[in-house]
Amino acid sequence: MVQHPSSETVTPDEFKAAFRNHPAGVAVITADAGDGPVALTATSVFSVSAVPPLLVFSISELSSSSPTIRRADTVVVHLLGADQIDIAKLGATSGIDRFADTSIWKRLPTGEPYFPAAHAWIRGRIVNKMEAGGSTVVAVQALETHAPKPGDESADASFAHPLVYHNRTWHRLDENSKIQ
Repeated sequence: MVQHPSSETVTPDEFKAAFRNHPAGVAVITADAGDGPVALTATSVFSVSAVPPLLVFSISELSSSSPTIRRADTVVVHLLGADQIDIAKLGATSGIDRFADTSIWKRLPTGEPYFPAAHAWIRGRIVNKMEAGGSTVVAVQALETHAPKPGDESADASFAHPLVYHNRTWHRLDENSKIQ
């Protein structure tokens, strides 16, 4: 667990309020440690290194998917566009069978569950985990990707419409969100 070095700290509500104004891309993480597929929506996904290709994300101990993801060797990280908001909402809804609709997900040849409709996805091996407060930070080395190639117009925000979460609301980026 990561502890704050001093006794002075902000309250959880103050901390949440600060991050509500920091937009984040939306991803869905899927895994199967052998007892059925799980999924969760995360806004904590970011790349760490291109060589080797590493990404990290965090999972709350409150998520029903956390125990399975902690036990899994591999995960699939889906980077979502606004057209996949239903997948984001599915991963964010608790108390449901996120894989009941078998028409929206499949398994990769390596066995991991994934959502083919995702704008991009990365299959990776979990290489490290660190407990941090009430969450686990998970480091993943990318093994396989499915994404538009560099220069492909489908990677531009005017086509992909990346899904962003800001102040408890879903947003989409498009040609109007460019500032340069």
